Amino acid sequence: MRIKAAVLWERRTPLRVEDVEIADPAPGEARVKILASGVCHSDLHHIRRETAFVPPLVLGHEGAGVVESVGEGVTRVRPGDRVIIAFGQKCGTCYFCLRGEHHLCAAPGPSNVRLRHGDQVLTPLLAVGSFAEYANVDARNLVKIPDEMPIDRAALIACGVTTGLGAVIKTARVEPGSNVAVIGVGGVGLNVVQGAALAGATRVIAIDLVDRKLEMAREFGATHTINAGREDPIEAVRSLTGGWGADYAFEVIGHPATIRQAYDMTRKGGKAVVVGLADGADEVSIPAQDLMRSGKSLVGCFYGSVSPYEDIPRYVDLYLNRRIKLDELISRRFALDEINEAIRALDAGEVARGVIMFE
Repeated sequence: MRIKAAVLWERRTPLRVEDVEIADPAPGEARVKILASGVCHSDLHHIRRETAFVPPLVLGHEGAGVVESVGEGVTRVRPGDRVIIAFGQKCGTCYFCLRGEHHLCAAPGPSNVRLRHGDQVLTPLLAVGSFAEYANVDARNLVKIPDEMPIDRAALIACGVTTGLGAVIKTARVEPGSNVAVIGVGGVGLNVVQGAALAGATRVIAIDLVDRKLEMAREFGATHTINAGREDPIEAVRSLTGGWGADYAFEVIGHPATIRQAYDMTRKGGKAVVVGLADGADEVSIPAQDLMRSGKSLVGCFYGSVSPYEDIPRYVDLYLNRRIKLDELISRRFALDEINEAIRALDAGEVARGVIMFE
């Protein structure tokens, strides 16, 4: 089957929309007609940085659509089902999956060839590749959604919403009455903000360099905002919390300096949570004695600690019952042939989330 897909042929070059071939679904797979795909900062990382995923790549991992066909042995979904795609592997049988830590699944990635451009094999990012009209994905990664769930909002739950809400609710387990600081309020950071508000935090302190993003954070539940270009965010957070620091600080950028800031603005006994994707060569230095004496925790959060079949339907219900904001996250919608403009707008900080629409 021939489809259109946006291909990254070389790092630090524009994507090219190409006619490519997609194979029939392998056993255990489903072919999903992609209807909407969010453009995530992680996609930009793979364009600009040397990562484990080697070009040529079909980027995109925040996708939703409808099942077009299924491979042998698939019973979880059937053609016509509307679905959100949970990226990565979710085997259900490895050490981590059996502990309910599906986001840490140790199963190897698919070995079958899914996409080709002539004789060239293309790799779908995170076993999804949603910057394409269709994607073959492991059917265990598909979560069915009700007809009333708008498909573009559903796509956001595939990554940004799940990561942000899950960081608060599942990884950190923020308690009511807490003081929460969030460094970086882009698409994921805004969901950390609204997750903290949903969890009942008394103070939700949004930190960024862009005033427009800080204004949007207010709409998502921030009680205070700090422009880190104009004041020291560590001292500002301490001032807002009686001199003690935040109970929980979330770093949603992926830089050593801001990870250290998150740790430093956390109170004794508090928890700093790293949500942002840093470069593979980056390191963070923490004084060993301070780490011991302060009683602080520094923890990582991958994909919101998601258990897809439990958490994603809950996030859908939260939206349908008007408990979380998704409409407001979508700043612009783009066609597939506008993919490079969508990436430029993301990089420029012009959008909370841009979404590629296929219909």
